[in-house]
Amino acid sequence: MTIRCLAVDDEPLALDIIESYVSKLPFLQLVKTCSSATEAMQVLQQEQIDLMFLDIEMPELTGIQFLNILKHQPLIIFTTAYPNYALEGFNHDAVDYLLKPIPFDRFLKAVTKAQERLQRSQKAPEAPTVTAPAPQAPEQDFMFVKADYKTVRVGFADILWIEGLKDYIIIQTKDQKIITLLSMNKAMEKLPESKFMRVHRSFIVALHKIDSIEKGRIRIGNKEIPIGEVYKDHFLHWVEENNIQ
Repeated sequence: MTIRCLAVDDEPLALDIIESYVSKLPFLQLVKTCSSATEAMQVLQQEQIDLMFLDIEMPELTGIQFLNILKHQPLIIFTTAYPNYALEGFNHDAVDYLLKPIPFDRFLKAVTKAQERLQRSQKAPEAPTVTAPAPQAPEQDFMFVKADYKTVRVGFADILWIEGLKDYIIIQTKDQKIITLLSMNKAMEKLPESKFMRVHRSFIVALHKIDSIEKGRIRIGNKEIPIGEVYKDHFLHWVEENNIQ
């Protein structure tokens, strides 16, 4: 399959590098290069674009602002000199996040991910089976814990992090701290693995509440949470799987 690409960057040298890399890969076709988001918007309205290489720091509209106003967006690979935007890239479901200067091997890895994602989306759906699937219960989005002589319902979406204190844990939500007699292991059993991860013997974090990751620490709001050596590889694997560089 041929992947039709658009490159958007206000730096001519950056566009030249992408154009050079694309020319080395026969499955990529560079439809156009643009120096601004407004120019790119016109191209998207007129051409079929499968993949867009998008710089973040640009005049008039940043790459993030540009995506926020697009109704239908192609696959995105961010290209930027600023690593602090990685989490925002993940939140926009980017295929990958490339830091300038971009080496060819990282470029190739990113476009291969895009190729695989496009191939999966274009596979013909399997014929439906005669037997209807059994109905499934909706995924629970809360848990109950005992605190202050009562049983309290805690919504998973409200939890920022959980801190362990010997036999107790502190559940920090957007509005309050809830202290309950529970081990960290038992707390993890109650939480959905897709939304929470233990990153330290004393901390569990809500993955989608993470504001930044830097030097072995996670920041959620004003809270800095250390990443323990025992849990580091598992957390870094999650970072890699979600295209956060």
